[in-house]
Parts: sequence; structure tokens; C-alpha cells
Amino acid sequence: MSNKITELFTRIRELQQELDNEMVRRREELSYSLHEKRVIFDKLVERQHLKYRAGLISYLFSSRLIVVLVSPVIYSMIIPLLLVDLFFTVYQQVCFPIYKIDTVKRADYLIFDRKQLSYLNLIEKLNCIYCSYGNGVLAYAVEIAARTEQYWCPIKHARKINHAHGHYQHFVDFGDAEAYAKNLDTLRSKLRSGESKQ
Repeated sequence: MSNKITELFTRIRELQQELDNEMVRRREELSYSLHEKRVIFDKLVERQHLKYRAGLISYLFSSRLIVVLVSPVIYSMIIPLLLVDLFFTVYQQVCFPIYKIDTVKRADYLIFDRKQLSYLNLIEKLNCIYCSYGNGVLAYAVEIAARTEQYWCPIKHARKINHAHGHYQHFVDFGDAEAYAKNLDTLRSKLRSGESKQ
């Protein structure tokens, strides 16, 4: 990898750290803290949140009819999501130990903390759980596929790709045969030590 690209990745990591710090500051500003998996709001803030919760009847009647009618289509996606979840979990449990790749922790991707927001009604909480599951499962599957790609073909594409996964930056450049031969074993060994995204 060229020095300029390495420098840019270093700047990206620094910006990510700055963003993380700002998120912590914003959390303090919004008066909540995290205790294990539980979000704790100040009591005064909790009472204020309840004032913003829409009642179920008013929430349903304020929704457009077409939105209510297409909701079964949206929720039917639970079937392929469950299958993706199942198949990727089985795949990594069977294959990753053979190739000595660290398995992906599913719990790191399925986060269901929005249900703790008291300003959401029951339907909104259900919708948030559904969206969290869908996006979490897809992110989990992407991470499993990314580790597989790093093991078998850690080569960047010739064309720009959208939304490259976190491992992609460490892949060797397209057309650099020497770097591929030299770095393949190193890239594979990083999958065993958990440092592949660093």
C-alpha cells in the first residue's frame, strides 16, 4: 500500500476516534448513561420523554392508509432475514474453525436498545426492533463474508466499490502480484488474532 493511502487511513482512524468522543459528549448532553446493556436516563428526562409518546389509536389514525396496507410486505422480509441469520451462523460455525478464522460475535451486531425509549409507543418499539434486527443481521452477514473474502481473495477491485467493509482497506492493490504473494499469509493470520480490521 502506498504511503499516501496509509496516511489517509490513519487520518480516517483519527477522525473515527474524534467522532466516538463526540458521541460520548452528546450522550452526556442527552442525560443518559450505559450500564452493561441497559440505558439509564435521568428521571426528569424520562418523565419529559413520556410527554412526547403518541397514543396507539392516534398513531394509527394519523398514518396514511397506504402505509398501513403495505406493512405486511415490509414484515414479510422477516423470513429471508431469519434464513440469512441461520445460514450465515451455521456457515461460520462449520467453516471458520477449519480455516482458523475467528468467528463473528452475533451479539455485537444485534442491538436492541431503542425499546428502552419511553417516548416510543408499542408499534414504534416493534418497528425499531424489526429494523434493528434486519440491519444487524445484514451487518453480521457482511462481516462474515468480509472475513471469508480476506481469507480467500484479499485483493481490491479495479473499480471503486460503494460501502467497502472494514477489512477491505488492508487488501492488496489490484494488479500487484508481488504484494499478493507476499501478504496473503499475513492477511490470513490476522483473521486468527482478531486484528484484521485494525
